[in-house]
Amino acid sequence: METTYRDAIAELETILRALETDTVDVDELTARVQRSATLIRLCKQKLRTAEDAIDRVFENLDQDEELPEPEAPAPTPPAKRAPKTPRDISGGLLF
Repeated sequence: METTYRDAIAELETILRALETDTVDVDELTARVQRSATLIRLCKQKLRTAEDAIDRVFENLDQDEELPEPEAPAPTPPAKRAPKTPRDISGGLLF
């Protein structure tokens, strides 16, 4: 059975606790350090694989959802002014 990321982390934590409490004798130390290195490589590989898979998902989303560029809003026509009331030269109303 393949070691999962979670199992690898749990085993690394167990090894670390054993090393911190000095319960590992010198004969076991080398084996534990080698196993730790193997587990760390496994975790790194699983993280890279997950990252690549996530990147592919987002790339596919970008390709699938190629939306047209939003069009610039049409310019607003200038406001219409009320027609001027005819006035005579002096500025008074003609009617």
